[in-house]
Amino acid sequence: MKIGNLQQEALDLLKNLIETQSFSGEEKGTAELLENWFKKKNIPFYRHLNNVWASNKKFDKTKPTLLLNSHHDTVKPNSGYTRDPFKAEIEDGKLYGLGSNDAGGCLVSLLATFTYFYAAEDLEYNIIFAGSAEEETNGKNGISSLLSKMPNIDVAIVGEPTLMNLAIAEKGLVVFDAVVKGTPSHAAHPNDNNAIYKTAKVLQWFENFSFSEESEALGEVKLTVTQINAGNQHNVVPGNVDLVIDVRVNDRYSNAEIAEILHKKAPVDEITPRSLRLNSSSIPQDHDLVKAGVALGMETYGSPTLSDQAMLKCPSLKLGPGDSTRSHSADEFIYVKEVEEGIEKYVKLLEKALKK
Repeated sequence: MKIGNLQQEALDLLKNLIETQSFSGEEKGTAELLENWFKKKNIPFYRHLNNVWASNKKFDKTKPTLLLNSHHDTVKPNSGYTRDPFKAEIEDGKLYGLGSNDAGGCLVSLLATFTYFYAAEDLEYNIIFAGSAEEETNGKNGISSLLSKMPNIDVAIVGEPTLMNLAIAEKGLVVFDAVVKGTPSHAAHPNDNNAIYKTAKVLQWFENFSFSEESEALGEVKLTVTQINAGNQHNVVPGNVDLVIDVRVNDRYSNAEIAEILHKKAPVDEITPRSLRLNSSSIPQDHDLVKAGVALGMETYGSPTLSDQAMLKCPSLKLGPGDSTRSHSADEFIYVKEVEEGIEKYVKLLEKALKK
């Protein structure tokens, strides 16, 4: 199959995806568009909830398996839009529309790449494509619900906008709820156990605290207090101050280890992780996919943003057309050329890494 034909078909699909609402948990319409692609190509496929996946024609259980994954859900458009977020328009080489950059361009590029290799007979890996739901909300009905339905995955390329550079590591995330306790009282009376005053020192501790292990790809663990809440009357000293702490975890720690450290050291009365499942992700720098990408001129880096990589238990690489800084922005767009070149680069990468 010619790449040129796939490039045009991928762009046409991307336009249809943009014009079909697919907020997280509401992806039925875009799942049907993915199904239609496979039907037109006579490629057998599977659907679980709003996740759609397919495997290559020459699937061989004795070979390792590469997953090509991106998501087809979107966030809701923000108030800054000056265009119709659900109208796909091309102007000055830019394709505008909600989800065009995050991650529609990656999704259709990986789908075109999968289709290109679907019938190939000389691959050292099986290839599975999965268009997943609920990535933007880390939902339980997204890629995590699909993993048990598919064959075992040995390595993955997760499509997110990286300017087609290689994100060889990605930070994990743990959100903590913490409580600083004091003595509730009337504001007119003395109180030497004021939870709000105690919190000032707690905030200073969080600001100054650092985890000792740094990562070559991801740097240090980043801890940020992002919410604080206390009191509901001007004349009452509250008994508790509630904090929310956002921790971006490098690949030197598991989320469970981060939770254990803060439980032991943080000067709060309670600290509880909301979830420990969004761990950091990485791929060895000497993996064939990474070496092939570097040989093609792609740069490597560590990504601070979260993706469906966090749900995978295998080595994974984040790679895709588009620019992460455009994600969730008003009047979101991706360059048409980025999608076309993305398909070409994905194909060259797999030819170099997976063919005998």
